[in-house]
Amino acid sequence: MRNGFSEAALRGLEELERRIPSGVVTKPLEAGEFASAGGAPTPHYIGHRQRLRTRFLAGGHAPMPEYELLELLLFNAIERIDVKPLAKRLLSTFGDLNGVVAASKHRLLQVRGTTEKVYLQLKLAESFAQRMAQAKVLQRCALSCWDDLIEYCRTAMAHRDTEQFRILYLDTKNVVIADEEQARGTVNHVPVYPREVVKRALELNASALILVHNHPSGDPSPSQADVSMTDAIVRACEAIDARVHDHVIIGKNSESSFRSLGLLT
Repeated sequence: MRNGFSEAALRGLEELERRIPSGVVTKPLEAGEFASAGGAPTPHYIGHRQRLRTRFLAGGHAPMPEYELLELLLFNAIERIDVKPLAKRLLSTFGDLNGVVAASKHRLLQVRGTTEKVYLQLKLAESFAQRMAQAKVLQRCALSCWDDLIEYCRTAMAHRDTEQFRILYLDTKNVVIADEEQARGTVNHVPVYPREVVKRALELNASALILVHNHPSGDPSPSQADVSMTDAIVRACEAIDARVHDHVIIGKNSESSFRSLGLLT
């Protein structure tokens, strides 16, 4: 035995080298060449990651289907294996990219193939989206950037599976000085305490507020409980000379405004 090879194997290699014409350079076969040379077919996903990255960098995200964008994200969490089946399972389970990114850890990990690293990548994507949307609202007049404000609220809340109540605090010029989550609740209820709302408004020296919460059911229609709770907050804010500009309810695909509905005088 020499270098781990038997004498017979070494003689075979020497015979092969003698048969190769002089001047011919040998090299390993590239992906796909083995199949064309008569070998076994090359798996379709060989080179797929680089091709997908190249397409994304060359043409952007617009022409790419959602499952391919999700694949690009999953590449950072799962090495080597084909992640297209997982991307399609996630989209089938949660409906679209928004639903996938906003899904809870418990529900995500129930999908076959999802790992803690996948959850981390999705939460990072969600955080980037929310920070970018929030940047268009903070330190700007809420009434003059209303569309951006609604878009931010959709990004942050539309696809949550439990209710969240948040408040945007405004100064005397209606500039957003703080955006805070006041409370989290269940699938159809979130506890909000007018006393705590007023206390925080005083701490921030806020002159006005915009109330926002989501309906996981998807229907943004105000309930009687929503109306009663809003009235209580309005009355509490009147005591400190602060105004409630609006209460917006975010649904899956639309939203409702108390002011537009005539529920806020």
